[in-house]
Amino acid sequence: MEKPMIFVISDSVGETAELVVKAALSQFDDGPYELQRIPYVEDKETLEEAVQQAKEKNALIGFTLVIPELREHLLEQADKNGLECIDIMGPMMDGMHRFFQTEPRLEPGLVHKLDEDYFKRVEAIEFAVRYDDGRDPRGISRADIVLIGVSRTSKTPLSQYLAHKRLKVANVPIVPEVEPPEELFRVDPKKCIGLKISPEKLNDIRRERLKALGLGDQASYANLERIKQELEHFNNIVEKIGCDVIDVSHKAVEETANVIINKLRNGFGTSN
Repeated sequence: MEKPMIFVISDSVGETAELVVKAALSQFDDGPYELQRIPYVEDKETLEEAVQQAKEKNALIGFTLVIPELREHLLEQADKNGLECIDIMGPMMDGMHRFFQTEPRLEPGLVHKLDEDYFKRVEAIEFAVRYDDGRDPRGISRADIVLIGVSRTSKTPLSQYLAHKRLKVANVPIVPEVEPPEELFRVDPKKCIGLKISPEKLNDIRRERLKALGLGDQASYANLERIKQELEHFNNIVEKIGCDVIDVSHKAVEETANVIINKLRNGFGTSN
């Protein structure tokens, strides 16, 4: 039997909502629960997507949203879909409004303003996870940086490293058999960075990867001719986009990240 699901929706980090939900859950001993946090919700479209996901999993929703319009919209959508939906902070804010006779500021995340740098980093890390490996092309337009490359060019670890520098990074794998998302060709090319690598170096990396997985190194994944085909396709894509390219053949993740950060500071336009 699947674990009961609880969605925690917030217009900030979602930490407050999750703590309250966990405190309430501690009073029930019917078994384990699974929590899914959806942070930094800023629009009705995201709320509607979250409600549909909750409906598919028959989940309970707990939320902290300070914008009244978003609070009301979420409650309406949940009611329409027959879902239990709990406003964790709204009633307290309404009560304080009546008591203090003062309008609330309605700014998400004020409780964390003193440590804004930390939470920007958390937001960037969650962004990198959400938009890793091209799983959601909408991240391309929302990202500070879009990394493009074939498999095993360190896109994911590089995304995470840059996220710790408070940069929102999406990455998109380039595979000959799969058309790149249209968003990739509509976004500002200055946001995109192609990660190129020599065929021989990539061949070595992939062969080691297959060995680590307990597989033979004869698969097409580590075939040199196949790799050259992938890299040629990659070159065509980055040329079409018109973005900068960095050669990562002999660079550690930290080195590549520093090149990207320097490019951001000094302006793009020089390949390495």
